[in-house]
Amino acid sequence: MTTTKILVPQLGESVVEATVGQWQKQVGDRVNVGEILVELETDKVDVEVGAEAAGVLVAIAHQQGDDVAVGDTLGEIDAAGEVSVAETAVSISPAPLPPSPPAPAPATAAAAATPVARRMADDKGVDLAQLSGSGPGGRVTKQDVTAHLSSQAAPPAAPAPAVTPAAPVMAVAGENGRSEERIRMSRRRRTIAQRLVEAQHTAAMLTTFNEIDMSAVMELRKRRQDGFVKRHEIKLGFSSFFVKAVVGALKAFPLLNAEIQGDEVVVKQYYDIGMAVGAEEGLVVPVIRNADRKSFATIEKDVRDLAAKARDGSLSLEDLRGGTFTITNGGIFGSLMSTPILNPPQVGILGLHAIQERPIAHNGTVVIRPMMYVALSYDHRIVDGREAVQFLVRVKELVEDPESLLLEG
Repeated sequence: MTTTKILVPQLGESVVEATVGQWQKQVGDRVNVGEILVELETDKVDVEVGAEAAGVLVAIAHQQGDDVAVGDTLGEIDAAGEVSVAETAVSISPAPLPPSPPAPAPATAAAAATPVARRMADDKGVDLAQLSGSGPGGRVTKQDVTAHLSSQAAPPAAPAPAVTPAAPVMAVAGENGRSEERIRMSRRRRTIAQRLVEAQHTAAMLTTFNEIDMSAVMELRKRRQDGFVKRHEIKLGFSSFFVKAVVGALKAFPLLNAEIQGDEVVVKQYYDIGMAVGAEEGLVVPVIRNADRKSFATIEKDVRDLAAKARDGSLSLEDLRGGTFTITNGGIFGSLMSTPILNPPQVGILGLHAIQERPIAHNGTVVIRPMMYVALSYDHRIVDGREAVQFLVRVKELVEDPESLLLEG
């Protein structure tokens, strides 16, 4: 017997564990080299594990929902396809395998779909083979599944899934017999929860606030928008102004662009700015690399592309790796004020909020201006209050005088 083990691959920087997601192949199925076998959920992205050898999938060692570590055996492929499925499966997992579920959609359709699209298709009973993908490389995205459902006059209801011990949603009897629902947290959600608590336990976190008059930026965008779109084929948003302003403030106050490693402070001489995005399965922070070297147009394109990848679940580990400072924008959801939590090991995060017209005093008179509250959370272990306040003031100065941002670039 010539078998090849299916191993949990390297999952990226600082990622050592994953949760087994959906198997695309079942025991007894023939597979080709490169064909997607199973998805692994990490705290950052979903990783697809492909076949490194052709043959027959003769064993599955870990079922959906199991936690695994880098190097663990997920299953085995028999190159000759001669050994009985039962014999090989028992050699890896003494427990009897559960009955095989109905055959999945054709491998080509499933493999060319994003993980979020596959889960949505499973939930709604959509055959991925019927869809054409609009994503990168022809991948079927969540938007493709949504469009397909919308195009159906009366889409058939998805069949109710069989209730199994591994089902992520389970109806239970609650207090006084009233119904409740228990939903198994995804690995990403569990990790987000853990990291948020750790950030508050390990860092001496404080937040300082200020407000920014957005009049100059809004007037500049109004004057330059048409020409900007014509030249760069993308709109000039607010993101690029704040990324540029943050870079300028970090140059003035470099300890906000540092991290603590043991008894040392490591000050970064580069500016990789994370942009927090609320994805379907939880918050992710893709990174704009070398933001200090990029134009307004390039930053806007990076933000657009990373947000699109976050929505359709196609972010790579490289998209999320590292980052020296983070910007999060609760204003897009209507937040007027919040205290953002640090993204370890970073020591600073800037929170943006909704723009709201408010009366302010200006040159002795009361005027109505579009104002935005901003918040800077920082690690007081290495950043003093004076530096934090001055950093935020510098961001305010640069945004309120956007032409000065050209001098920072």
